Parts: sequence; structure tokens; C-alpha cells
Amino acid sequence: MSRLAEFRKLEQQLAAQLAELESMKSDSGLKKEMEFESKLRALLGEYGYSLKNVINLLDPLAGRRAPAAQSQSSTRKPRQVKVYKNPNSGEVVETKGGNHKTLKEWKAKYGADTVESWLTK
Repeated sequence: MSRLAEFRKLEQQLAAQLAELESMKSDSGLKKEMEFESKLRALLGEYGYSLKNVINLLDPLAGRRAPAAQSQSSTRKPRQVKVYKNPNSGEVVETKGGNHKTLKEWKAKYGADTVESWLTK
């Protein structure tokens, strides 16, 4: 793509974003949200509170709860160690996943099915 074509493409994207920004500025819902935020921040400043203070007031257990993503990952069972032994060289590879360098080399050289037949555990 030529520099001129790239420039024109970026110029069009900018014009589209500016048009979207102008349409958002006239949105009454957005205006109400912005007004609410500014009043809330002014009120917080007036009383010397931060957003964390307000959250702790409204929901004292919020900071002590584990995030949903962490609680799900802790329920996943750990991967089992797999042991592959190359019958040609006698070399042994222990891995929990398939992203092992030597294992990848073996699969490229001998084929995945052959290497999987070398699985001992």
C-alpha cells in the first residue's frame, strides 16, 4: 500500500471517528452520565472520600472476594506428567503439555502417532 493510500485511509477513519464523537456529544444519555460522574466526584471531594471508601461502605466484602476468573481456574485439575522414552536414543522427556522443545522435534522427525506410542506414564 502506498503512503498516500495509507494516509487517505487513516484520514477517512479519523473523519468517521470524529463524526461518531459528535453524535455521542448530542446523546442525552451520555450527557446525564457525564453530569452524574462530575457531581459524584465533586461530592467525593467535598467529603474527602475515594471510590474505594464508597465501595467499602456499600459492600464491605467486595475487597475480600476472589475474582470469578481466579475461582474458576482453581477448580481445574492439574495436568498429569507424561513421560516419553525415545527407543532410538534412550532419551527420556517428562512434560505436562505438548509444548516441549524435544517432544516437538521428535514429532517433526518421527510423526506424532509414533511419538505418542512412546508414552510410558
